[in-house]
Amino acid sequence: MSGRSHTPVTVLGLGLMGSAIAKAFLAAGHPTTVWNRTAAKADALVGLGAENAPSVAAAIAAAPLVVVSLLDDAAVEAALDAAGPALRGRVLVNLTSSSPEQSRMRAEWATRRGAEYVDGAVMAVPQGIGTPDALLLYSGSETGYRTAEPALQALSAQGIHLGADYGRAAAFDAALVSVFWLSLFGVSLGLALAGAEGIQGSELVPFTPAVLALLPAMMAQTAAQVEAGHYPADDTSISSAYEAFTTLRAVIARHGIDTGVLDASGDVFRRALEAGYGADGLARLVPILAGGR
Repeated sequence: MSGRSHTPVTVLGLGLMGSAIAKAFLAAGHPTTVWNRTAAKADALVGLGAENAPSVAAAIAAAPLVVVSLLDDAAVEAALDAAGPALRGRVLVNLTSSSPEQSRMRAEWATRRGAEYVDGAVMAVPQGIGTPDALLLYSGSETGYRTAEPALQALSAQGIHLGADYGRAAAFDAALVSVFWLSLFGVSLGLALAGAEGIQGSELVPFTPAVLALLPAMMAQTAAQVEAGHYPADDTSISSAYEAFTTLRAVIARHGIDTGVLDASGDVFRRALEAGYGADGLARLVPILAGGR
């Protein structure tokens, strides 16, 4: 496969992400075949030059590189079961969200059928596909990845192969998305509190970069301390942080706002304090969460 020769590509699944992936391949000049269980979803892409395959087997047979973006692993299994022998000799890049265990099982399934299997995680929204901001993580067959890499650059120049473990990209995805989901609840809680205090959410927006700018350094420091097994309270201690935390919870509870997310976090603080770690830094909460000490 070569980016200069515009490798033919097949895209299975035309939800928001799958459609964005197919559009990016088309925009980069790759002959693109698409398939979706609801065939009408392909109409807009056909208008852009895609070929709409009548079946999964026909779609896979149409291109040496097959990119999958379906709802979940069960949908991937159902779709690929219909491929028959068409998978042999193909590079199969699965960008469907899955667990590390599912990725490893899907890889075993695909390699038994003669495909080079690459698992991937899309760290971007559909609108970001094909832009410099999109980040895609891959793991699994390095031969498959290097073969597909020139074409995959249509999706993102930030494509990183993380190693041979088929589940590694999914594990990175789960860890990073954990940060995202809890950040989403933090945003929601902050907006709820602002509204209760008569503050428009839009009034907070100019100040959020200063808060978010703290996260990369905090994650780097926390990771370093966890890896060293040493938890100095360089910035604040668990006991001091817990005092600030309980003050915040009281403010939120006073307005009748749901404190469930905070209560779960408070339980982790209390477990650390009961274990005698009040003077340690906040990185100590990581092994507490992991079930150790």
